[in-house]
Amino acid sequence: QRHRTNVPAVFCSHIFKKNHDMTKAWKGKTEQLLRVDEHDFTMRPAFGGPAIPVGVDVQVESLDSISEVDMDFTMTLYLRHYWKDERLSFPSTNNKSMTFDGRLVKKIWVPDVFFVHSKRSFIHDTTTDNIMLRVFPDGHVLYSMRITVTAMCNMDFSHFPLDSQTCSLELESYAYTDEDLMLYWKNGNESLKTDEKISLSQFLIQKFHTTSRLAFYSSTGWYNRLYINFTLRRHIFFFLLQTYFPATLMVMLSWVSFWIDRRAVPARVSLGITTVLTMSTIITGVNASMPRVSYIKAVDIYLWVSFVFVFLSVLEYAAVNYLTTVQERKERKLQKRFSCTCGIPHSKTMMLDGNYSESDTNSLAGYTRNQMVPEEEKQEKIVVHLAMSNESNSSRKRGLKGHVGLRIIQNTHAIDKYSRLIFPGTYIFFNLIYWSVFS
Repeated sequence: QRHRTNVPAVFCSHIFKKNHDMTKAWKGKTEQLLRVDEHDFTMRPAFGGPAIPVGVDVQVESLDSISEVDMDFTMTLYLRHYWKDERLSFPSTNNKSMTFDGRLVKKIWVPDVFFVHSKRSFIHDTTTDNIMLRVFPDGHVLYSMRITVTAMCNMDFSHFPLDSQTCSLELESYAYTDEDLMLYWKNGNESLKTDEKISLSQFLIQKFHTTSRLAFYSSTGWYNRLYINFTLRRHIFFFLLQTYFPATLMVMLSWVSFWIDRRAVPARVSLGITTVLTMSTIITGVNASMPRVSYIKAVDIYLWVSFVFVFLSVLEYAAVNYLTTVQERKERKLQKRFSCTCGIPHSKTMMLDGNYSESDTNSLAGYTRNQMVPEEEKQEKIVVHLAMSNESNSSRKRGLKGHVGLRIIQNTHAIDKYSRLIFPGTYIFFNLIYWSVFS
């Protein structure tokens, strides 16, 4: 019984010691293979010799956001570096590489690549640092990181929202000039790969491409710089629904006042003020989501021209109202000049010259004898008031139709008639020029 009890304990102790020793042996073997402690990795490979070539390729995982207000973009990508460091070479019978995480990166030399014009950037660290290091027996190294970077993008909004924007993410060595480190795209244009599912709410991604050139700093010298360029085309449908279509409707609504009676002052004034205030709200809403640039945007041209059309419709009614008031003032002066002092109403008068009998006068005016002038004044000018008589229904209907038709003609000013054609025609002509230039 005692023997049976001790055997498992001895066996477990042996297994523990074996596993512990294997871990220690593997760690020592790894350090011996890479010889990390035997070299000074603060110096670049082949220090004092020609520039070390470092190949770069990038896989764009997502284009997270484009901000017009801040003029920047946010991108998540896999950044990979390729170079050869003979200090990391190790003997291998099967020519297999060894893969490590970010803990070994702090012990060896890696390129000091940074993002030019970067505002914020970080390496993802969930659940551990997203860093991979792969070392081959001949000393070639693959260094990969998953990074999210927010970089500046100089945007031109002169054609907004009918614009296209080209942004660039720039990579460059911070310390090593082109005499020490030569950055290059490892596979040319094939060095940049993108996920097919990349999409943005307001933009259509038209093209991704790579370029490279030298950058000069007066204090430090020349550096190799790599560019990730992408072109974005803005979707116009959102702005058609939110900006252009409401502005066009407000302009068309302001034209309704041209068909309203010129004497309906509250209706026409309230319509004009409402359209002006609505256009002001639309302009304010568009500018609130845009940077305060010092030049005119395409949407500003459309909105301000539409605002001018709405404002001119208000001024048009002001002119109509003023001219109507002047005309009525003149008519009242003429009416007072030719009015009769014999008690005849002053609404409408007719001057009749000649010698008329009493029966003729009564048949025209419908007045009784006590309303007419005396018989001895027939030879003078007689002022006759024309009124509706109660003789028959047919004659009353004909008179009413003639009176309404005359009232419609009088209540439509000549300015309103011309405005019904000039305003829509001019606005349509403006739209044709605008869309042909900016689209």
